[in-house]
Amino acid sequence: MKALVWHGKEDIRCDTVTDPEIQDARDAIIKVTSCAICGSDLHLFHNYIPGMLPGDIMGHETMGEVVEVGSGVDGKLKKGDRIVVPFTIICGECDQCKRGNFSVCETTNRKSHLAEKAFGHSGAGLFGYTHLTGGYPGGQAEYLRVPFADATHIKVPAGIPDEQLLFLSDIFPTGWQAAVQCDIEPTDTVAIWGCGPVGQMAIRSAILLGANQVIAIDCLPERLSMAEAGGATTINFETESVLERLEELTDGRGPEKCIDCVGMESHVMASLPDTLLDRAKQMVMVESDRPHVLREMIYVCRPGGIISVAGVYSGFSDMLPMGAFMNKGLTMRTGQTHVNRWTDDLLHRIEEGQIDPSFVITHTVPLSQGPEMYQVFRDKRDSCVKVVLKP
Repeated sequence: MKALVWHGKEDIRCDTVTDPEIQDARDAIIKVTSCAICGSDLHLFHNYIPGMLPGDIMGHETMGEVVEVGSGVDGKLKKGDRIVVPFTIICGECDQCKRGNFSVCETTNRKSHLAEKAFGHSGAGLFGYTHLTGGYPGGQAEYLRVPFADATHIKVPAGIPDEQLLFLSDIFPTGWQAAVQCDIEPTDTVAIWGCGPVGQMAIRSAILLGANQVIAIDCLPERLSMAEAGGATTINFETESVLERLEELTDGRGPEKCIDCVGMESHVMASLPDTLLDRAKQMVMVESDRPHVLREMIYVCRPGGIISVAGVYSGFSDMLPMGAFMNKGLTMRTGQTHVNRWTDDLLHRIEEGQIDPSFVITHTVPLSQGPEMYQVFRDKRDSCVKVVLKP
C-alpha cells in the first residue's frame, strides 16, 4: 500500500509499504477513505518532538471502512462498518478509561517505559506519533491497523460526508475539550490564542457553550477571517497590541477564560523579545518549547480565571511567571484529548446541524501529494488552513 513515511527532519515521502495485518484478536483493519494533516504533525516534521524513526508512518486523523476484524472484537465492529478512528488508542477497561480519562489509558502504550522516563508516567498509545506513544503506524495511508478496535472507534452513519465527520478523530473534540475545561459562564469573555484548525474549533465550541464574547488572536488574514465568520472578535498580534486590545475589549478586567491553541511553537518576532530568547535557547538545546503564549495568558487573565491548554508542549519551558499565576489564583487545565468522552455529543451536534466541521478545510488532494502539502501547510502558502488527503 501507499503511505506517508517519515525519513528525517522535513523529509516526508509517499512510499510503498507492507499492508497491515491482524496481529491481535482485538485488532481491525480499515480501508482509509479520508485522512488529514494536523498541526501537531508539523512538530514531527520539524523533529521538535523526539522519538520518530525512519520508516514510521505519519498521521492520526483518519476514517474509513472496516475490511477485517479480529476474533476478539466481539461483535463491536463488523466488515463494512464506517468508523472514525480517534487519535488516542484506548482499552476501555483500565481505571483511567473507566473514569473517561482516555488519553491517559494505562494499557495501550506498548512502549510505556520510554514515556515514563520522559514524563514520569505514560499516557495512551497514539497513532503515528513517535515511539514515546507506542510507535504505532499512522493513518496517512491506504489501510490502517486499529489496535483495541472494539474500544478505539467512533461508528458513524451513512449519508454524512467524510469531511463533516473526519475531525471527530482529533481537532473537533480537542477544541471542544479546550472550551469545556474553561467552565464557561454566560458572562465570560473567552480569549483564544491561535486560529489554526484547533483554534477554529475552540472558537465555535466556546460560542456553542454560551460565552458572552470570544476573542481570537492570530496574525494570518485567512485564519482571522475564518474566526470572524465563526463569531469571534479578532486581534492581529502583528499590527495590534494584544495587551491593549484585551484591556479595551474587557473594560480593563481581562478575559475570564484563556485558551492556548498554539503550544510549543509560539511565533518569533522582534517586538516580542522573549520569543527571540526562546528561539536562541532552542538552537543551543537548553529549552525545548517557546511558551510566549502561556506567559501572555497568565499576565492578562482575570484573577480567579481559568487557563486551558490544548496546544502541544514537548518538554521544558523557561521563565513562566509562576508568581503571577499563583497570586492571581488562576487555574490551569491541560491534556491530550479524551476523544471518546465527547464524541457522542459532538456527532449528535453534527447530525442536528449545529456545526459543520468541514468549514475548516481549504485543500483536498490525493495522498500522493501529501509530502508537498506538508510544506504548503508549514509555510501557510495558498491560504492553507487544513489539508484533507484522499488515498
